[in-house]
Amino acid sequence: MVDARSKATLHIRNLAKQYGRKLVVKDVSFSMESGQIIGLLGPNGAGKTTMFYMIVGFIKADAGTILLNSHDVTDLPMYRRSRLGLSYLPQDPSIFRKLSVEDNIRLVVETRDDLDKKEKQAVVEDLLEEFGIAGIRKQYGYTLSGGERRRTEIARSLGSNPKFLLLDEPFAGIDPKAVYEIKKLVQKLAGKGIGILLTDHNVRDTLAITHQSHIINEGEILASGKREELLQNPDARRIYFGEDFSEGDNT
Repeated sequence: MVDARSKATLHIRNLAKQYGRKLVVKDVSFSMESGQIIGLLGPNGAGKTTMFYMIVGFIKADAGTILLNSHDVTDLPMYRRSRLGLSYLPQDPSIFRKLSVEDNIRLVVETRDDLDKKEKQAVVEDLLEEFGIAGIRKQYGYTLSGGERRRTEIARSLGSNPKFLLLDEPFAGIDPKAVYEIKKLVQKLAGKGIGILLTDHNVRDTLAITHQSHIINEGEILASGKREELLQNPDARRIYFGEDFSEGDNT
């Protein structure tokens, strides 16, 4: 599937976005590298989705810089960022409902010009096996369970061989067993050298797999750190977790 690679880097520098008079994202900066799992957490309306949209290229930043390795991708369209190694999986179901699992994945793999026909099919087969969906390869998208759909969507997003994968609410709409499976898959991808940036309202499961997380509030980074550091941060507890939050809770 995805082989180990030299360290790739993603630098977010002083990003800002304003809608009308409301400054939704205010001078946000952070960095990550391949193999890391980084969380972007915060209450509704904090600016997380806007951050994701600016990084992946859905919307243009009003200020700031996005560097993917040595490339300034701030003004590049989404497809150019994808070719440089940036992949995105949205929160809402993105599977093609009237295509099979196999064809959903093949659609992305076929866009690669670094592989011949035989190599492309090998990538499809590897992804089907890697994500445990080879047995449902001929099923149409609309027949899949929440967990099967999510695994297919993640597998498809890897068809472009990304260096970084942005996951928006990967645990939403799936049962606890599927959440556990997705967590293990995310950790496995990081172990293969892919950088993962994720946001989810499932705080416990997100903090359980992230190497570091940033809590955003009102468009600014409120706190950053590992799970233990964030849970002990008084501002994070007061504004986001709640004073009575324990690791067995979700917000």
